[in-house]
Order: sequence, then structure tokens, then C-alpha cells
Amino acid sequence: MPTVRKLLTTVVMFVFALLMIYPFLWMISTSFKQPFEVFEYPFQWISDHPTLKYHEKVWTGPASFIHYYLNSLKISSISTVGAVFLAAVAAYGFSRIEFKGRDTLFLIYLVAMMIPNQIIFVPKFILFNELGIYNTHLALILPGIFTVLGVFMLRQFFLAVPKDISESAMLDGAGHFGIFLRMMLPMAKPSLATLAIIDFSWHWNDFENALVFLLDEKLYTVPLGLQNFVLENSVDYNGMMAAATAGMIPMIVVFLLGQRFIVEGLASSAVKG
Repeated sequence: MPTVRKLLTTVVMFVFALLMIYPFLWMISTSFKQPFEVFEYPFQWISDHPTLKYHEKVWTGPASFIHYYLNSLKISSISTVGAVFLAAVAAYGFSRIEFKGRDTLFLIYLVAMMIPNQIIFVPKFILFNELGIYNTHLALILPGIFTVLGVFMLRQFFLAVPKDISESAMLDGAGHFGIFLRMMLPMAKPSLATLAIIDFSWHWNDFENALVFLLDEKLYTVPLGLQNFVLENSVDYNGMMAAATAGMIPMIVVFLLGQRFIVEGLASSAVKG
């Protein structure tokens, strides 16, 4: 019976996986087709007349995706590095350094996760305008380096590490800074990698903040560039699918590079010390 149950579970999960991946496969297939093949019935996964002209249009056309890519890579990379480092520092403080009101402060910090991002658009707009960073990439990078979810994830990991390890290091003369850099960070690599993948994906796909805080087309990120492309090519389904495929490539690369850390990182973050 356990074998049959396991087999049924595998089949069900496989079916759900196919349902999830089907739209992406259709998108990629359509991007290589001719216009008359888009709604052809019965559907053909491989075109009889494959073409690359729509992909060429995305990268070399009037609204080239190259500068959108560079803008998104700049914002996502800087924000992710900053977010991972600051989250690790804050998580270490909340888990390893005893100070009055620590748990209360952390609880208040967690409340920030419950505040919808849309509610603080106006205050952020006023603040960024006063600071002179409205309509610059800093309007996306500076808020992006703070992540409540990241602090929570890494704090849970640090709590799972036995205190005897850090206490022994302190007896040998190590301070919090040395323990954090030489012991905690190397042990937290799976959790750090998981957080980096999640955070990078969020920044890469961030549409709302880019729409609100960026005005100049030369500053646009991939989501805004994709919207522009769709608005300008409303009946060019092949081109839209090619643009969507181009926007998805970095996510696939990042996931493939860090997939082995995801399960391990999430599992370790779920353990409460």
C-alpha cells in the first residue's frame, strides 16, 4: 500500500507540474511561430515555419530590451546583495545578542509584513521627492535593501544553531563581528542563497514600484519595457510571447544556479530553536 500511495502521489504531482509548465511551453512555442499559426487547431508545439524574427525584434527593434535588461540587472543585483547582507546582520542581532526589548522590537518589525505596499506609496513618493531621488533607480534600490521576510528567515536559521558554538568562540576571544563573519555566515549559505533567489526574483518582477517611481523611459526595467512592448504591439502575439520569454530568462538562470539550496534553506529556516 505505501508503494501504491507513493506512486499515486507522484502521478498527481506530475500532472500538476504539467499544468503549471504548460503556459510557459506555449509561450516559448508561440514566440517561434508565424502569426497564422498562433491560433491554429489542432495546436502544434513545433512550427512548420519556425522563425527568429520576433526575438530579433525584441532585442534589436526600436524598443530594444537591452537597456531594460541592464536597468533590471543593476537594480536587482544591488538590492539583492544589500538585502541579504543587512538581513543577515539584523537576524544575527535578533537571535544572538541579548538586549532589553529585543523580542518586542522583533515583533513590531514583523508587523511591517502585514502592511500592504500600496498604502505607503504616497509617503514614499513625498519622501523620495524631498530627497531628490524620485525618478532615479535609488527610489527602487534603497527600499529594496530592507527585507522583513529575509530577517525572519535568517533569524530562524540562527536560532537553530546551538549557542554552545558561539559561546565557545567567545571564550577563545572572538567577538560578535568575528563570530558572525567566520562562523554564522558560512553555515548559513543555503539560507542566504535561498533568500538571494527569492529577493532577486521579487526585484526583477517588481512592476508597481517601477511604475510609480520611474518616469524616464531610459530608466525603465523589464516589466515596464514589457508593458510598453505590449501596448505598442497589441496584435503582435508572437512578438509579445518573444518579449515575455526574454523577460523570463534571468529567472530560469538564477533558479538553475541556486535550486540545490532552496529546499535545504527553506527547511532549515522553518526549524525553530
